[in-house]
Amino acid sequence: MSQTVPEKVRWTTSDLELLSNDEWKRYEIIDGELFVTRAPHFRHQSVIRNICTELQDWSEETGLGEAIPAPGLIFTEADNVIPDLIWISVNRLDRFMDAAGHLTGAPELIIEVLSPGATNERRDREAKLKLYSIQGVEEYWIVNRELQEVEVYRQQNRILKQVTIQSAQDEITSPLLPGFRCLVQRFFRQIGRA
Repeated sequence: MSQTVPEKVRWTTSDLELLSNDEWKRYEIIDGELFVTRAPHFRHQSVIRNICTELQDWSEETGLGEAIPAPGLIFTEADNVIPDLIWISVNRLDRFMDAAGHLTGAPELIIEVLSPGATNERRDREAKLKLYSIQGVEEYWIVNRELQEVEVYRQQNRILKQVTIQSAQDEITSPLLPGFRCLVQRFFRQIGRA
């Protein structure tokens, strides 16, 4: 008696339209695999806001691009993600924006703030790292709010490789962002104690 191996279900962008429209869940597809996450922690969102503010202030001074929280990136039917934050140049924004307001190509910089849990870490450190490498993202920051660190990955031979880990007392810069300088601790500032 032979056993058949069940075929792996491959999700597509079209399938997302059939799922419930629940504002407390985020649906992402990476290489046909569906990832569902619930609404993030309040402090997770404040870190995104802080980073976005720093990048957007620099962007407004230079006019080179824009920092956008939680944009839809539709690379292919099987690769549809919502990163925490991106920075995209004016040139790429004009080229990659579709009629529905989604980006269909890679921004220069993507930032993900880690959420607790092995599945979340695997998604950001493995699946998204691989996807962003393949799609041509030039720089990827993985932000750990618990350790107050930023892991910086840059393209090297068409692969995103870790080049540094910046801690709270370090100043972060990027060759993508000429003149941008920020103390990492500014990403983690908060009001209140939670």
